[in-house]
Amino acid sequence: MKKSVRPIFSVVFLAAAAATLCFKIMVSGGGGGLEFGYRSNVLAGRNPSPVFNDTILRFAAVDLGEDSLRQNVEQLVDGDFRSLATGRHRSFLWSGRNRIDIRARSARGVPVQLRSPEFYRLWLNFRRFLQNWWRNHRFQPDVMSDLVNVIKVLKPGLNDTVSKYKTCAVVGNSGILLKTNLGGLIDSHEFVIRLNNARTRGFEPSVGSKTSLSFVNSNILHLCSRREACFCHPYGERVPIMMYMCQMIHFLDYVVCNSSHKAPLLVSDPRFDVLCARIVKYYSVSRFVKQTGKPLDAWAGSHDGTSFHYSSGMQAVMLALGVCDKVSIFGFGKSDSAKHHYHTNQKGELHLHDYEAEYDLYRDLVARPEAVPFVSDKFNFPPVVIHR
Repeated sequence: MKKSVRPIFSVVFLAAAAATLCFKIMVSGGGGGLEFGYRSNVLAGRNPSPVFNDTILRFAAVDLGEDSLRQNVEQLVDGDFRSLATGRHRSFLWSGRNRIDIRARSARGVPVQLRSPEFYRLWLNFRRFLQNWWRNHRFQPDVMSDLVNVIKVLKPGLNDTVSKYKTCAVVGNSGILLKTNLGGLIDSHEFVIRLNNARTRGFEPSVGSKTSLSFVNSNILHLCSRREACFCHPYGERVPIMMYMCQMIHFLDYVVCNSSHKAPLLVSDPRFDVLCARIVKYYSVSRFVKQTGKPLDAWAGSHDGTSFHYSSGMQAVMLALGVCDKVSIFGFGKSDSAKHHYHTNQKGELHLHDYEAEYDLYRDLVARPEAVPFVSDKFNFPPVVIHR
């Protein structure tokens, strides 16, 4: 190369090298861009901070059924049972009479009259439980950390130091379980949660036989309350039951049945209920907007509006996150060739649930739990595994 060209070539080479270096710094080191943030977190073994849609967060935080629920609570606290003797409550109150459904019986098997001294005592307890529940029915993101206190009830006699269950299995009721041989694996977990009294007898190879907690919606207890001594124990009388309240009138079933149960009969923390409701609604609205492109206001029409609710399975999974060091999920999901429930002939899904949105949640719990909205940053999610 000629001497006169070398200085020019050197300058061009240095300029190109400097430009390349600056570009690499901007992309992977010092530019502060999104790509840098993502790569640096991956290299450091951390996931990127989630980006939540603020508009959907605000929308999900609004309970469309709040006003109706408040009115229902006020009526019941005032003892106004007559106004509830129609519609969906007719199954509980004997329509046209001032008495509880003739099939609903006390723990001693005696029909309960609305104006009897026995009912008055039940109503006072019912009123107390309902008022306390309503007083705590509010959003509190730290409630996930408080769930560990449930273990104190399930394990009486513990001191102040509470150890979480090492391994927990949440067993859903999907028909896909019948295509598996996971019963032994399910039973190997320290703590096994089953849903809505789904029977296990005859299905043990696929679903196992061990049950540590029966998690139900209050409609299940309502049906049990019609039986003598409120029998509601397909897994044995010593298995605790936890439920969330679908209808406030079901607190009356609770006070009637609570005294006859040998194992704890628990009602889920209303703060926990509110958290679960917000999470599921966020995932449902996000999926709806992404798939349809419609505005947020159109979501309620596609998901039963005020009746929209999380499933028992979703809340059972969230409970397990708070009481377990490791969570395994079984029997969640669906297949065109499998029944909706492994133990029933039900074919369709309930429209008040958005199962696809809940599956999105479970996938996030496995791969990126920090993407789950509304949960306090102080809560450490345990590892989650989904078995199919």
